[in-house]
Amino acid sequence: MPLQLQKHRYLSEFSTFGIGGPIAYFVEVSTIEEMEEAYRIDLPKMVIGKGSNCLFDDRGFDGLAILNKIDFCDWNETQVHVGSGYSFSLLGVQSARKNLSGLEFASGIPATVGGAVFMNAGANGTETCDSLKSVLFFDGVERKEISRADLQFGYRTSSFQKMNGVILSAVFSLKEQPQARKKQLEIIDYRMKTQPLKDKSAGCVFRNPPGMSAGALIDRCGLKGAQIGGAKISEIHANFIINHQKASSEDVKKLIHLVREKVLEQTGVLLETEIRLFDA
Repeated sequence: MPLQLQKHRYLSEFSTFGIGGPIAYFVEVSTIEEMEEAYRIDLPKMVIGKGSNCLFDDRGFDGLAILNKIDFCDWNETQVHVGSGYSFSLLGVQSARKNLSGLEFASGIPATVGGAVFMNAGANGTETCDSLKSVLFFDGVERKEISRADLQFGYRTSSFQKMNGVILSAVFSLKEQPQARKKQLEIIDYRMKTQPLKDKSAGCVFRNPPGMSAGALIDRCGLKGAQIGGAKISEIHANFIINHQKASSEDVKKLIHLVREKVLEQTGVLLETEIRLFDA
């Protein structure tokens, strides 16, 4: 059955920020074959996972937005093969419950597996690439299985950010560790206490400069609670901008600019954004 493209959908529906304008065409895919079919459609494309770590434009997207729901999860002892649309947070919880270590940090991160691999998501001194074994990738023509050794990763960066195509699935190799569940629960507890999880946000806005905390720098500049339009710097964690009162994408961009300007002026540090900004 051919894919059914939809109209009259908004990026805000698929954004943890709750921000984003109309989509020209929208489709939801749940299998690798459907993703490949959608990716071959001759339109500008945007693949959406959990919609975190992104700021979508209020003017929308004049192309095809593909919602990734490839969510299979197959365990084989200490290895797991998982679809790119699978919840990264859930994978972290499930692996810890099996007393497997390597992805405890994933629990509480609102990302898909594909998004986590693409951004090399990390926390608590661990990154996605640390337990990654291989990735199945579609370049628009054919599938390719790429081993971890053939990929480059850095702080919130990966080879995939310079490649045309889409991540289909990933294989992770974990280690047996009786304390994995305890560590995972401690990470969740810490997040609950230190991050504005009840507010609409895209996660941490800025990358941490080497040896420093972006949140601490912003806090030191007295910017907690600063607001432009409906966008506000969280009073719980200064590296979070929250959608406080129906914020527009321009409100958020102006607040990002203000923070970078003030932090540079007062500390000499130029902050780089971690969230991805999508223009119309």
